[in-house]
Amino acid sequence: YVPIGFGVTVGYHRLFTHRSFKTSAPLRALFAILGSAAVEGPVIEWVAYHRKHHAFSDQEGDPHSPHVGHGHGLRGAIRGLFHAHVGWVWFNDDTAEEGRYAKDLLRDPVVRAVDRTFLLWALAGLALPFGLGVALTGSVLGGLTAMLWGGAVRIFLCHQFTFCINSLCHFFGRSPYATNDESRNLAWLSPFTFGEAWHNNHHAFPTSARHGFGRRQVDFSAVVIGALERLGLVWDVVRIDPERRERKLAAAAAG
Repeated sequence: YVPIGFGVTVGYHRLFTHRSFKTSAPLRALFAILGSAAVEGPVIEWVAYHRKHHAFSDQEGDPHSPHVGHGHGLRGAIRGLFHAHVGWVWFNDDTAEEGRYAKDLLRDPVVRAVDRTFLLWALAGLALPFGLGVALTGSVLGGLTAMLWGGAVRIFLCHQFTFCINSLCHFFGRSPYATNDESRNLAWLSPFTFGEAWHNNHHAFPTSARHGFGRRQVDFSAVVIGALERLGLVWDVVRIDPERRERKLAAAAAG
């Protein structure tokens, strides 16, 4: 779960979508492969949808807003949360518009190669735990059990925590920064999403490699990026200086 999760949070999201840091071709390939194994979609499509979300966040055109077009009251809230969580995946009439929102990745031969072989990496994410299970137990049943927990359950958890960002983090929690949407920080969810649940912070500063600001805001993805930077494996890491954050907080408090 952990390396695949970082494939989504560090790779798909902070590297490929928001260009929060730069890295080498081998690491770009590795992050794209790990993200693909989460089975949330090919990397270029995922990035295009997410950039589209930021372009129209909680407005008409947002692929997964819980607030637009779902009616009012409790029924509208339930419908909106369902749509933002998983309904937009199951009943989606929208398109990713990769040529508009992911032109840079379409020009990246490394990312395109992984994108074209998405099914291979998705299946590998199931085959690897099966093979390890057989090797460790000497039985097909052991392999199937490993594939269940290391494959199917892991995919389910990755999906649910990612979907919670789209739904819960646009509905519940705190919004310390003024943004043009309903993005919220949801502290209890942050450890499970490796820092992604500091979502209002993220929408206030989308290119920041760190979503959790300060020691109390746990952000494991930022820890990974920082460690890779110290090893010289990533560079040009985008950081938001504290003064800029304080100015934006003060502006939000002033109304």
